[in-house]
Amino acid sequence: MAAKGIQILNSVQIQQKVDRMAYQILEDCFEEKTIVIAGIANRGYVLAKRLKAVLEKISKIKIELIEITLNKDSDHLEAEVDTPILKCKNKTIILVDDVLHSGKTLVYGLAVFLNIPTKKIRIAVLIDRSHKMYPVHIDFAGYTISTISQEHISVVFSTKKSEDAVYLS
Repeated sequence: MAAKGIQILNSVQIQQKVDRMAYQILEDCFEEKTIVIAGIANRGYVLAKRLKAVLEKISKIKIELIEITLNKDSDHLEAEVDTPILKCKNKTIILVDDVLHSGKTLVYGLAVFLNIPTKKIRIAVLIDRSHKMYPVHIDFAGYTISTISQEHISVVFSTKKSEDAVYLS
């Protein structure tokens, strides 16, 4: 994929951020036997899979991965999960997305878990733009960048990890 704007992270830097976030998650969840990593489709789920791979290398915690598909253009919650949501009952959940802009997507992602008891819910994003309109707290951020609201962040996850990048345009 051709560069779209200014590259702010390359593939090596992205992997370093993923590794660091995985270690932070491990520190937060070191007493857990199982955690659920819930990735928001599409790029949030790719990031969730990468976090899962690193966590499986560095810990003995069982990692359950689920994908949340949201209609981000809807003015109300429209979500589907690829696993019965009751499998998350009384577990620690890490909700993952690629970029935090306003927080709407993450609020919709959190709403999926409102009707089940959970141990704790944490949020991980690769890029935190610091433009929150919704009361969302990020627990694990790979990279925080201050942008103006008209700028756009593009995260590119390729099948060849060497082509991964984050662009500002």
